[in-house]
Amino acid sequence: MAESTGMTSGTQGSKRKARRQMVGVVTAAHKTPKTLRVEVEFLVRHPKYGKYMRDRSILHVHDEKQEAALGDRVQVMECRPISKLKTWRLVKVLERAPQD
Repeated sequence: MAESTGMTSGTQGSKRKARRQMVGVVTAAHKTPKTLRVEVEFLVRHPKYGKYMRDRSILHVHDEKQEAALGDRVQVMECRPISKLKTWRLVKVLERAPQD
């Protein structure tokens, strides 16, 4: 029985789902090595009154090359847990913060 049954080592039959990506602003940069704190704002509709309210999430982001700085607008992607809080990683810096 040297013939294969069509199944190969995992990559052919199963496709990975697209990972979540978000855009936010860096609120704390490199107080701990290779870690950013990114604030993402979004609108949420109130369940009873229907008014749209501004809400936010704080994400702890892994920045391997330490390229983002405080105030930068960045794109982040969900990934495997890197530490207790870090489950996001930096994709790219979209806009640099204005320098004083």
